[in-house]
Amino acid sequence: MALHITGEQAADELLSDDAFALLTGMLLDQQVSMESAFAGPEKIRSRIGSIDPATIAGYDPEAFAEVFKQSPAVHRFPGSMAGRVQALAEAVVTDWGGEASAIWTQGDPDGAEVLARLKKLPGFGDQKAKIFLALLGKQCGLTAPGWREAAGAYGDEGAFRSVADIVDPESLAKVRATKQAAKAAAKAAKG
Repeated sequence: MALHITGEQAADELLSDDAFALLTGMLLDQQVSMESAFAGPEKIRSRIGSIDPATIAGYDPEAFAEVFKQSPAVHRFPGSMAGRVQALAEAVVTDWGGEASAIWTQGDPDGAEVLARLKKLPGFGDQKAKIFLALLGKQCGLTAPGWREAAGAYGDEGAFRSVADIVDPESLAKVRATKQAAKAAAKAAKG
């Protein structure tokens, strides 16, 4: 599997090779561009020398927040997001033996179970969990029965709704257009 989300080779390779990096990118994907969010794990790795959940969970919280603040910042809200990444790392260490991919592989779960496991993670609500499940199914080889149904509209084939559908610059443009149309429709409904 080779992901093409950030437009940066090192960042995309890390996302492709490391399940915790991919999970962290999804966590960071709020109030910043998708590319910036998913480039975050590579910034963390290059600054502390690791993206290992145990290393991150055990890192001094103030020092970890400083890692997020270095320019270019890992996220526009460095303090709160550094704390969320550490909470996610702690959950992966405590609940999944430090292996993020166990969330979607351990015990051969079906799509509904993978979704339930994702929703228990710090920072993963229903929508984020569904998008990540769709990303696993569409681009990461997840074959859990029922994953498309569990992912809801994000699992639809041929949809361009989320990061799960980005495979190149053209698909990124389509996802952006879909998101902009949804925002415009929501704004019009309020107005």
